[in-house]
Amino acid sequence: MTVIEGSVMRAPGAAGAGVARWAASAPAPLTDYAGRAPPVHAYPVFPYDHQINERLAIWQGDISTLEVDAITNTTDETLMESNIVSERIMQCAGPDLKEEIITRGLECRTGEAVVTRGFALRCRHVVHTVSPKYVAKYHSAAESSLHNCYKNVLHLAREAGARSLALCVVSAPRRNFPPDVAAHVLLRTVRRYLEQHSQPQLVVVSSACGAELGPLLALAPLYFPRSPREADAARWRLRDEGGPEGEPVHPERRIRIIHNPHSHSADTAEDDTSLCDEDAAVEAAAAFARACSPDTQLLLPPTAPAPHVARRTYDTDQYERLLRRARSEDLSSVSGIGCLYQSGVDRLGRPVVVFIGKWFPIADIDLDKALLYLIKLLDPIVRGDYVIAYFHTLAASNNHPPFSWLKEVYTVLPYKYKKNLKAFYIVHPTFWTKMMTWWFTTFMAPAIKAKVHTLPGVEYLYSVMARDQLEVPAFVTEYDMTINGLHYFQPDTNST
Repeated sequence: MTVIEGSVMRAPGAAGAGVARWAASAPAPLTDYAGRAPPVHAYPVFPYDHQINERLAIWQGDISTLEVDAITNTTDETLMESNIVSERIMQCAGPDLKEEIITRGLECRTGEAVVTRGFALRCRHVVHTVSPKYVAKYHSAAESSLHNCYKNVLHLAREAGARSLALCVVSAPRRNFPPDVAAHVLLRTVRRYLEQHSQPQLVVVSSACGAELGPLLALAPLYFPRSPREADAARWRLRDEGGPEGEPVHPERRIRIIHNPHSHSADTAEDDTSLCDEDAAVEAAAAFARACSPDTQLLLPPTAPAPHVARRTYDTDQYERLLRRARSEDLSSVSGIGCLYQSGVDRLGRPVVVFIGKWFPIADIDLDKALLYLIKLLDPIVRGDYVIAYFHTLAASNNHPPFSWLKEVYTVLPYKYKKNLKAFYIVHPTFWTKMMTWWFTTFMAPAIKAKVHTLPGVEYLYSVMARDQLEVPAFVTEYDMTINGLHYFQPDTNST
């Protein structure tokens, strides 16, 4: 239970000392940059807000002693990692916490979070999360995954009804995160979350180490300015303002695709969801259908001229409505098939989503519910970088999704699905798969064309993900051995 007296929250294990709100701390002396260089931002990115500052505290001490509704535990995928934070939490919670983890078979992927009860702790809930390891070469993936850690912890705490949350620094030194980078990610994520949600009412950023606390105190004024002057001064010091939810934003190379390479009209479409000419697409589909099997023709739009139908547009509100339906409706008829699931992470710590083509029964499945289940599964994953592995192993024509449904799925999914998809692997492709993939990515989804890779065998995936991270049905590996033999490919794990 949270005990609040004025602007102080009691920390029982700290000899009665209180945890002061950030709003009560004194602003640091400001340096005048106006005459030295132009500001990075024309206006304060994070304006002064006293109410938000009242909802933040930065505190050094033992997180297990705080009387809050929920505390954070930084751990590994098994929830059994031994570090200075997790050891203290496990010790104070008693054996019941470990028993719950084992009994429920709880696991947590990198960047995700799970909730357990607090048992003998002073809190009602413990939110466990797994921080990524920081590799300079892949810093953008690591920062995005760390952002997901904090965002998912905040989200689960709110869902559990926690009014107060103690948030530890999950990117401890063992993860090799530069302290300043980790502090920026933490503070930016918390600020954006408090702006958008009324719960938790209080977030205590806690650290048992002064080395971790130093960067937080130094950088907090950039995200939680305590006066209008401090907010204005941040225009010179703050470099990366992040995305709408505080996620890191890294400039990416973009390729502009035009229909006529000799035309440089300013009216060329730049919509990321579709850069195709509808008439050209239909004409190409007709030609492709004539060259392929009769089964393929069933998946393509009719060649006869059709009345003009306005393209459906899906805004954020409509996607949110679908997401709410996905969370509330019974989708067991789709989830029980087992054709779509997450299977570990690749060598860069990105979640891997697996789709088994043979287990996708077109005739027996409600495609509307299939779309809802797809959204329910992928929505928390696509907030950061992710990859997809599609196994076309032994799939028949009755497993081929209709072209109209594929187009519907690609259209309804928002930009983050395409942007954060880093690779789409197709294992055991057939001629049909290769041709449909070429057509779809050429005319309907050119934005992901460079991300699609066809692989003749399962072992080629081991270059980008460890063997123990990939879970596939037995028939996939058995078929793979019949056509490729044993150990037919030696993966190079030095690069991805």
